[in-house]
Amino acid sequence: MPRKVPSAYDPNARDGLTFADAANAFRDGTDTPRAYLERCLEQIGAVESEVKALTAINEDGARTAADASAERWKAGRPLSAIDGMPIGIKDLLETKDMPTEMGCEAYRGNFPKRDNAAVWALRQAGAVVFSKTVTAELGGAYPGPTRNPFDLERTPGGSSSGSAAAVAADMMPAAVGSQVGGSIIRPAAYCGNVALKPTQGGINRGERQATSMSTHGIHANGLEDMWRTSIEIAKRAGGDRGALGLMGPDVPPAAAKPDRLVVIEGEGWPTLDEPSKEAFAKVLAGLEAAGVELVRRDDDAMVEALEQAIAQAGEICSRITAWENRWAQRNLVDTNPEGVSERAKATLAMAEAMTVDDYRNAMLARAAAQTVFAALAGRADAMVMLSCPGPAPAFFTDVPGEPLKPRPTGDAVMNYPSSMLFAPAVTMPLISVGGMPVGVQFMGQQHQDARMTALAGWALETIKPVSV
Repeated sequence: MPRKVPSAYDPNARDGLTFADAANAFRDGTDTPRAYLERCLEQIGAVESEVKALTAINEDGARTAADASAERWKAGRPLSAIDGMPIGIKDLLETKDMPTEMGCEAYRGNFPKRDNAAVWALRQAGAVVFSKTVTAELGGAYPGPTRNPFDLERTPGGSSSGSAAAVAADMMPAAVGSQVGGSIIRPAAYCGNVALKPTQGGINRGERQATSMSTHGIHANGLEDMWRTSIEIAKRAGGDRGALGLMGPDVPPAAAKPDRLVVIEGEGWPTLDEPSKEAFAKVLAGLEAAGVELVRRDDDAMVEALEQAIAQAGEICSRITAWENRWAQRNLVDTNPEGVSERAKATLAMAEAMTVDDYRNAMLARAAAQTVFAALAGRADAMVMLSCPGPAPAFFTDVPGEPLKPRPTGDAVMNYPSSMLFAPAVTMPLISVGGMPVGVQFMGQQHQDARMTALAGWALETIKPVSV
């Protein structure tokens, strides 16, 4: 029977759809990938009309792929641990069997019939690529129709809105998202997912390499699915050109207790709501009670230096990305001006007002922050901070003829640091504020993706989730 999406989020009771626990049943024949897929499709039929997370479904192709997977499991020869996993792909990434419309009217009907490198790798691993998930327009801030499954009046975040919401609504166990500023970690945090935003370049972006901070990452309901999906892609497609790519074991890294964590507030702290501050304080108290030493900005001059270095992370990230997207978006607007939102045009106008020196200065500020961050490498196991600035805000979209309101998909202020630092981050659903998810993240030095996953595994086993 389909699962009803709960009307409120309880981190202590949440039991989302996972895939890793299905493998034994596939081996002994008491379940099959085809039956698993059909349950996902049934759940989609029950909740998609309200959540609006998907842009396309290839049911026939998915059933064929699931049947082939079932035969491999029956023969004892699965291609990987994710063989048969139904997975959704953010609609910025090309798929050979479904359109790629990028949430943009100018790309309506776009069907290049090619696979992104990560999508190719998923198919090679036996995963069932069966749907495209909604993205904010062009991966920016103009929202699609997707709603937060725990409150349909709220945003799921952006731009990986469909990926986060589809996983939260148990339509699928995992989905691919992408992040330039905050588009993996923020929607995952708003929707109660776990998610990995890898070290920059960790997962091959294929055709999606126009911007220097974009990364592919995985949303899931469990760390095992998150890690296995990520590493199976990286084993086959590697990382971006010139990058080492995601490294680590095939199996999820064993849970590991941190000895010392640096608490990061970030530029969003002064405007954070009091219930979220209270809940985060309780999580930190739980870490201390478990024997973890916490270091704050007042305790260590190097931590204060990092806080200062990331104090304008949002502006720095936004300017770098706007500049790097400038020419592609100018060509799109010139070709199809009615097919691009006013919000995207406003971002383009900001980019076109920049000079080369503006871009260089933003790059230098990013590099300086990375130097400060690297200097903290031996001083703690990881950074701990909120994954989002409180619960998801109300859903809204632009009204033609009216001024643009800020941040329709929520604020990425807690996510810009990991993006500008090229750092891996794992978000964990450890907080509920007013019945809505709020995530907590571990952020580590570059190439510590497996380590952050291990620390997250310990935290999820050890720290009692907080509800306020």
